[in-house]
Amino acid sequence: MNRTARATALGAGALLIALSLPGPPAAAAEQPRIDLRVLVVTDGGPATGALAAELKAQGTPFTTVDLRSGSRPTIDAAFLADTVSGRPRAKFQAVVLPNDNPFGAGSSEMAALAAYERAYAVPQVDAYTYTRPQVGLGTPKFSGSLDGARAQVTGAGKAGPFGYLDDAVPFEDNSRTVDESYGYLAEPAPGADFTSYVDAPVPGGQERGSLVGEYRHDGRRELVVTFVYNQHQQQFKLLARGIVDWMTQGVRLGASRNHFAVHVDDVFGSNGRWDSELNCTPGSGDCGPGKGTRDEIRMGTADAEYAKEWSRNRGLTLDMVYNGGGSELFRKQNGGADPLADRLIADKAAYRWVNHTFDHTFLGCVQDVSAVPWKCAKNADGSTRYVPRAEISGQVSGNRQWGQRAGLPLNNGELVTGEHSGLRVLPQQPEDNPNLGGALQDNGVRWLASDNSRDPAQRQVGPALTTPRHPMNIFYNVGRASELVDEYNWIYTRESDGGSGICETSPLMTCLDQPLDPATGYTDRIVPAESAIALGHALSGDPRPHFLHQSNLAEDRIAYPVLDRVLDAYEGLFAPSAPLVNLRMADMGAELRSRAAWAAALDAGRVTAYRVGDKVTVQAPSGIAATATMPSGTRQQLLVGSEEFGSAYAGRASGWVSPGTLQDRVTLDLPAALSTGSPGRAPATGPSAKRLPVPAGAARYVPPGPDAAGAPPAAR
Repeated sequence: MNRTARATALGAGALLIALSLPGPPAAAAEQPRIDLRVLVVTDGGPATGALAAELKAQGTPFTTVDLRSGSRPTIDAAFLADTVSGRPRAKFQAVVLPNDNPFGAGSSEMAALAAYERAYAVPQVDAYTYTRPQVGLGTPKFSGSLDGARAQVTGAGKAGPFGYLDDAVPFEDNSRTVDESYGYLAEPAPGADFTSYVDAPVPGGQERGSLVGEYRHDGRRELVVTFVYNQHQQQFKLLARGIVDWMTQGVRLGASRNHFAVHVDDVFGSNGRWDSELNCTPGSGDCGPGKGTRDEIRMGTADAEYAKEWSRNRGLTLDMVYNGGGSELFRKQNGGADPLADRLIADKAAYRWVNHTFDHTFLGCVQDVSAVPWKCAKNADGSTRYVPRAEISGQVSGNRQWGQRAGLPLNNGELVTGEHSGLRVLPQQPEDNPNLGGALQDNGVRWLASDNSRDPAQRQVGPALTTPRHPMNIFYNVGRASELVDEYNWIYTRESDGGSGICETSPLMTCLDQPLDPATGYTDRIVPAESAIALGHALSGDPRPHFLHQSNLAEDRIAYPVLDRVLDAYEGLFAPSAPLVNLRMADMGAELRSRAAWAAALDAGRVTAYRVGDKVTVQAPSGIAATATMPSGTRQQLLVGSEEFGSAYAGRASGWVSPGTLQDRVTLDLPAALSTGSPGRAPATGPSAKRLPVPAGAARYVPPGPDAAGAPPAAR
């Protein structure tokens, strides 16, 4: 077929598809219904996988079509649109493709999508595509690895979907041996209606090339992304909110806010010190009976004063997770005096306070520490011997009463047990202490901390729900930087390098190339790695708190460089419209509970949500709040009158919303009509996109630290 005949055939095919789509009628009263759902067409690559993961994390419903599946549905007019009660319905508010045309030249499916996008003003995201005229770009000025590149949000990007970012979009470079990114930099093609939102300098030249930009053509809008990424990489996390906002035009189910909270465990108590000769912590049960002498690390009054001032200056409220028995023991050993407790209690309003049990007793099975590692003691019949309900209850109530006498502002529904004990811990205790739930009921506990590295899903324990916490690799048994480096080296180096060799056998760890320098390893390696991990959690919209220990606020105060680096990095990346959210434990638990209920409703297909004109309707099962993001100024209709929806974050209004009194659905009034695509000169479809490079570090994430799954036991 010659070129003219082929173009004529393609045009005729697109016209037939367009005529078969239920088009938007002219009368305003007959505006189409646009379902609030995204179509994700995947080829199994990391870029579409990242966008699907972001939609899932935000709580935005989507439908996946896997091009690798022989049983996948055909994307045609009937798949994309129909009518409901006589009104035309677009089944998807946005389309995500692996590239600008993954179907092949002359594809009827691509023609169907193009016609659908024109008819309903539905945007399309090209998750990772080559720079060529078909996407509004010229030939690449550069192609290759972008590891360590420093991209930038353009003026148009700040005025548009990426206004929540400050300026820079740095690309990760976590490995000297593995390529983690690949991309193309190009300028707009001559005559193309292309607006770059994120660009980067062309290596060795003066030009800048687009990495993310909008291409308007043929009544359609495409977001053209010319680099590959995965869901864990910082560059994607920074841009993900804007990409989702662009494709949904700021009207969607789902929401995301960046969270960061820090729990300081064992406050008023003390922590045993790491012994660099024995490579264990005397008194903790990991050295063996009679080995070493316990050396205590405990904050002093100067450390308490520093914590208060640091918290005030950084605008981050610390959660003090306290053991009242630690202060009682110190007073007993020091003639009734405890200057640290006096100082912290005097400054109690500077912090949040969480019950950590009276004296940090292990509340799971009764531990047999006669050997290393410890094991659960057994009853005469061979069954596991557990700490009884009365003892657990006494630890909880005794510490609460101590805190009340001290005037600490407590939420009695929150509890962090010592070492998260009572909950299952592998391999020694595969089940929860069966007495734990009853003790929680005795004390009105509704939110129980768990260790995210070994128990990441929120779950029910008696009357309580768990709130998983991220452990930080700032170990509980160190107060000095040199001690931390020594223990870090022991855990993360090979036996041949003087380490434990654990990293050689654990599938969740990698070994350091060589031991860290005792003098510089903390600042040069540990601080950057641990702060990057914590920042990554925050950028993921994860509400789970991080935890460290009071020992880390004492002596060298080794926690602060990591925390400062997290906060400094965040402030350098985000505009003031997107601050870090700092919640207390009960609120984090409630957020996780709401997310789980919403996700279950979506998975069960029990949520209906759509937009008609400037009105959004959401119907979910009774008792299930919906999460949504809308333009600022959106109002919720009530039986009488209306109220403002959500609260401001990142330039939008977002939040949880439920029907008002005597209502069975949520109705939201948008402040203005959405913009639509503008006609252009480009054809509706073009030749299929070529297969692009995906480096190993993009296909599989390379983490910034040696521990891929969390922290080792020393951090807990």
